Amino acid sequence: MAFAVIAAGGAGDRLGGDEAKFEAALLGRPLVTYSLDACEGAISIEGVILVVPPTKLDAWNCERVRSMGFSKVMNTVAGGASRQESVLNGLRALEAAPGVVAVHDAARPLATAAMFDRACDIPEGLVGLITAIPVTDTVKEVAGGQVVTTLDRSVLVSVQTPQSFVYDVIVRAHLNAARDGYTGTDDSALVERDGGLVGVVEGSRENIKVTYPADLRVAEAVLRGRAGK
Repeated sequence: MAFAVIAAGGAGDRLGGDEAKFEAALLGRPLVTYSLDACEGAISIEGVILVVPPTKLDAWNCERVRSMGFSKVMNTVAGGASRQESVLNGLRALEAAPGVVAVHDAARPLATAAMFDRACDIPEGLVGLITAIPVTDTVKEVAGGQVVTTLDRSVLVSVQTPQSFVYDVIVRAHLNAARDGYTGTDDSALVERDGGLVGVVEGSRENIKVTYPADLRVAEAVLRGRAGK
Protein backbone atom coordinates (compact mmCIF):
# COMPACT_ATOMS: atom_id res chain seq x y z
CA MET A 1 0.00 0.00 0.00
CA ALA A 2 1.01 3.61 -0.50
CA PHE A 3 0.10 7.10 0.64
CA ALA A 4 -0.38 10.25 -1.42
CA VAL A 5 0.58 13.88 -0.95
CA ILE A 6 -1.61 16.24 -2.97
CA ALA A 7 0.18 19.55 -3.49
CA ALA A 8 -2.47 22.28 -3.67
CA GLY A 9 -0.58 25.21 -2.19
CA GLY A 10 -0.12 27.33 -5.32
CA ALA A 11 -1.67 30.77 -5.67
CA GLY A 12 -2.62 30.33 -9.32
CA ASP A 13 -1.93 33.92 -10.37
CA ARG A 14 -1.84 33.00 -14.08
CA LEU A 15 -5.25 31.38 -13.81
CA GLY A 16 -6.89 34.60 -12.68
CA GLY A 17 -9.89 34.88 -10.40
CA ASP A 18 -10.07 35.56 -6.70
CA GLU A 19 -9.74 32.00 -5.40
CA ALA A 20 -6.65 29.88 -4.99
CA LYS A 21 -5.97 27.59 -7.95
CA PHE A 22 -6.99 24.43 -6.12
CA GLU A 23 -10.43 25.97 -5.50
CA ALA A 24 -11.00 27.05 -9.12
CA ALA A 25 -14.36 25.82 -10.38
CA LEU A 26 -14.26 22.90 -12.80
CA LEU A 27 -17.79 21.85 -13.81
CA GLY A 28 -19.05 23.35 -10.58
CA ARG A 29 -16.54 21.63 -8.31
CA PRO A 30 -13.23 22.77 -6.78
CA LEU A 31 -10.30 21.67 -8.93
CA VAL A 32 -8.66 19.68 -6.13
CA THR A 33 -11.65 17.38 -5.65
CA TYR A 34 -10.90 15.58 -8.90
CA SER A 35 -7.45 14.54 -7.65
CA LEU A 36 -9.01 13.43 -4.38
CA ASP A 37 -11.51 11.38 -6.40
CA ALA A 38 -8.65 9.62 -8.16
CA CYS A 39 -7.02 8.76 -4.84
CA GLU A 40 -10.31 7.46 -3.47
CA GLY A 41 -10.56 5.10 -6.42
CA ALA A 42 -6.93 3.98 -6.42
CA ILE A 43 -6.46 0.52 -4.92
CA SER A 44 -2.88 1.33 -3.97
CA ILE A 45 -3.60 4.53 -2.01
CA GLU A 46 -4.31 3.99 1.68
CA GLY A 47 -4.27 7.59 2.88
CA VAL A 48 -3.91 11.17 1.60
CA ILE A 49 -2.23 14.30 2.93
CA LEU A 50 -3.67 17.47 1.39
CA VAL A 51 -1.37 20.51 1.30
CA VAL A 52 -3.16 23.87 0.96
CA PRO A 53 -2.18 27.54 1.33
CA PRO A 54 -1.88 28.56 5.01
CA THR A 55 -4.82 30.94 4.65
CA LYS A 56 -7.03 28.05 3.49
CA LEU A 57 -6.14 25.60 6.24
CA ASP A 58 -9.22 26.25 8.37
CA ALA A 59 -11.64 26.13 5.45
CA TRP A 60 -10.11 22.89 4.19
CA ASN A 61 -9.51 21.16 7.50
CA CYS A 62 -9.45 17.38 7.54
CA GLU A 63 -12.90 16.99 9.06
CA ARG A 64 -14.52 19.12 6.39
CA VAL A 65 -12.74 17.36 3.55
CA ARG A 66 -13.71 13.95 4.89
CA SER A 67 -17.32 15.12 5.18
CA MET A 68 -17.22 15.80 1.44
CA GLY A 69 -16.82 12.07 0.89
CA PHE A 70 -13.02 11.82 0.77
CA SER A 71 -12.53 9.19 3.43
CA LYS A 72 -8.83 8.61 2.69
CA VAL A 73 -7.78 12.16 3.69
CA MET A 74 -5.74 11.79 6.87
CA ASN A 75 -4.72 15.41 7.38
CA THR A 76 -4.50 18.81 5.76
CA VAL A 77 -1.34 20.84 6.25
CA ALA A 78 -0.13 24.30 5.30
CA GLY A 79 2.05 24.73 2.23
CA GLY A 80 5.33 26.58 2.14
CA ALA A 81 6.77 29.40 0.06
CA SER A 82 7.33 27.07 -2.91
CA ARG A 83 5.93 23.84 -4.28
CA GLN A 84 9.06 22.05 -3.10
CA GLU A 85 8.57 23.28 0.45
CA SER A 86 4.89 22.37 0.31
CA VAL A 87 5.62 18.80 -0.73
CA LEU A 88 8.14 18.43 2.08
CA ASN A 89 5.53 19.69 4.56
CA GLY A 90 3.17 17.05 3.25
CA LEU A 91 5.77 14.30 3.49
CA ARG A 92 6.57 15.26 7.06
CA ALA A 93 2.88 15.06 7.98
CA LEU A 94 2.79 11.30 7.46
CA GLU A 95 2.78 9.96 11.00
CA ALA A 96 4.43 6.65 10.15
CA ALA A 97 6.95 6.25 7.35
CA PRO A 98 5.12 4.33 4.61
CA GLY A 99 6.90 2.20 2.07
CA VAL A 100 5.79 4.28 -0.92
CA VAL A 101 4.39 7.78 -1.29
CA ALA A 102 2.83 9.31 -4.41
CA VAL A 103 3.21 13.05 -4.99
CA HIS A 104 0.59 14.69 -7.17
CA ASP A 105 -0.27 18.25 -8.19
CA ALA A 106 -3.86 19.36 -7.69
CA ALA A 107 -3.32 21.36 -10.89
CA ARG A 108 -3.64 18.04 -12.77
CA PRO A 109 -7.31 17.21 -12.14
CA LEU A 110 -7.53 14.65 -14.96
CA ALA A 111 -5.19 12.05 -13.45
CA THR A 112 -7.01 8.76 -12.90
CA ALA A 113 -6.99 6.11 -10.22
CA ALA A 114 -5.25 3.77 -12.67
CA MET A 115 -2.39 6.27 -13.05
CA PHE A 116 -1.86 6.29 -9.28
CA ASP A 117 -1.88 2.50 -9.19
CA ARG A 118 0.65 2.23 -12.03
CA ALA A 119 2.96 4.80 -10.48
CA CYS A 120 2.89 3.17 -7.05
CA ASP A 121 4.01 -0.22 -8.36
CA ILE A 122 7.75 0.47 -8.11
CA PRO A 123 9.83 -2.42 -9.48
CA GLU A 124 12.77 -3.87 -7.60
CA GLY A 125 15.97 -1.97 -8.36
CA LEU A 126 14.24 1.41 -8.68
CA VAL A 127 13.39 3.95 -5.98
CA GLY A 128 10.64 5.74 -7.87
CA LEU A 129 8.43 6.02 -10.92
CA ILE A 130 7.34 9.10 -12.83
CA THR A 131 4.29 9.39 -15.05
CA ALA A 132 5.22 10.69 -18.50
CA ILE A 133 4.27 10.76 -22.18
CA PRO A 134 6.48 10.80 -25.29
CA VAL A 135 7.35 14.18 -26.76
CA THR A 136 5.73 14.59 -30.18
CA ASP A 137 6.75 18.17 -31.02
CA THR A 138 10.19 19.05 -32.34
CA VAL A 139 12.21 20.45 -29.43
CA LYS A 140 15.09 22.86 -29.95
CA GLU A 141 17.62 24.35 -27.58
CA VAL A 142 17.89 28.11 -28.11
CA ALA A 143 20.08 30.88 -26.77
CA GLY A 144 19.98 34.58 -27.53
CA GLY A 145 17.09 34.12 -29.92
CA GLN A 146 19.00 31.60 -32.03
CA VAL A 147 18.76 27.82 -32.37
CA VAL A 148 21.67 26.00 -30.75
CA THR A 149 20.61 22.45 -31.59
CA THR A 150 17.62 20.25 -32.32
CA LEU A 151 17.12 17.63 -29.62
CA ASP A 152 16.33 13.99 -30.35
CA ARG A 153 12.70 13.74 -29.32
CA SER A 154 12.80 9.93 -29.49
CA VAL A 155 14.58 9.92 -26.12
CA LEU A 156 12.53 12.71 -24.53
CA VAL A 157 9.37 12.55 -22.45
CA SER A 158 7.03 15.16 -21.04
CA VAL A 159 6.75 14.56 -17.31
CA GLN A 160 3.50 14.58 -15.34
CA THR A 161 2.30 13.63 -11.88
CA PRO A 162 1.61 11.42 -9.99
CA GLN A 163 5.18 10.48 -9.19
CA SER A 164 5.87 7.83 -6.57
CA PHE A 165 8.95 7.08 -4.49
CA VAL A 166 10.23 5.01 -1.64
CA TYR A 167 9.31 7.23 1.30
CA ASP A 168 12.71 7.39 2.99
CA VAL A 169 14.40 8.18 -0.34
CA ILE A 170 12.15 11.11 -1.29
CA VAL A 171 12.28 12.62 2.21
CA ARG A 172 16.07 12.43 2.25
CA ALA A 173 16.24 13.95 -1.23
CA HIS A 174 14.05 16.86 -0.14
CA LEU A 175 16.07 17.47 3.00
CA ASN A 176 19.34 17.38 1.07
CA ALA A 177 17.97 19.83 -1.50
CA ALA A 178 16.77 22.19 1.25
CA ARG A 179 20.17 22.02 2.94
CA ASP A 180 21.98 22.83 -0.31
CA GLY A 181 19.54 25.47 -1.55
CA TYR A 182 18.73 23.39 -4.62
CA THR A 183 15.39 23.72 -6.41
CA GLY A 184 14.25 21.01 -8.80
CA THR A 185 11.56 21.27 -11.42
CA ASP A 186 9.91 18.13 -10.06
CA ASP A 187 10.37 15.70 -7.18
CA SER A 188 12.14 13.17 -9.36
CA ALA A 189 14.91 15.70 -10.03
CA LEU A 190 15.73 15.73 -6.32
CA VAL A 191 15.96 11.95 -6.19
CA GLU A 192 18.05 11.81 -9.38
CA ARG A 193 20.39 14.38 -7.86
CA ASP A 194 21.02 11.95 -4.99
CA GLY A 195 21.76 9.13 -7.41
CA GLY A 196 18.42 7.36 -7.15
CA LEU A 197 17.20 5.32 -10.12
CA VAL A 198 13.75 6.42 -11.29
CA GLY A 199 11.63 4.61 -13.87
CA VAL A 200 8.85 5.80 -16.16
CA VAL A 201 5.24 4.66 -16.53
CA GLU A 202 2.71 5.71 -19.12
CA GLY A 203 0.75 8.89 -18.50
CA SER A 204 -1.99 10.39 -20.65
CA ARG A 205 -2.31 13.33 -23.00
CA GLU A 206 -5.52 14.11 -21.14
CA ASN A 207 -3.55 14.58 -17.91
CA ILE A 208 -2.95 18.28 -18.54
CA LYS A 209 -1.72 20.83 -16.04
CA VAL A 210 -4.19 23.64 -15.43
CA THR A 211 -2.24 26.90 -15.56
CA TYR A 212 -4.29 29.30 -17.68
CA PRO A 213 -8.06 29.86 -18.09
CA ALA A 214 -7.97 28.04 -21.43
CA ASP A 215 -6.72 24.93 -19.63
CA LEU A 216 -9.91 24.84 -17.57
CA ARG A 217 -11.95 24.78 -20.75
CA VAL A 218 -9.90 21.87 -22.07
CA ALA A 219 -10.33 20.02 -18.76
CA GLU A 220 -14.07 20.59 -18.90
CA ALA A 221 -14.20 19.13 -22.41
CA VAL A 222 -12.25 16.04 -21.33
CA LEU A 223 -14.50 15.47 -18.33
CA ARG A 224 -17.63 15.86 -20.42
CA GLY A 225 -16.18 13.39 -22.91
CA ARG A 226 -15.46 10.87 -20.19
CA ALA A 227 -19.04 11.22 -18.97
CA GLY A 228 -20.37 10.78 -22.50
CA LYS A 229 -21.95 14.25 -22.58
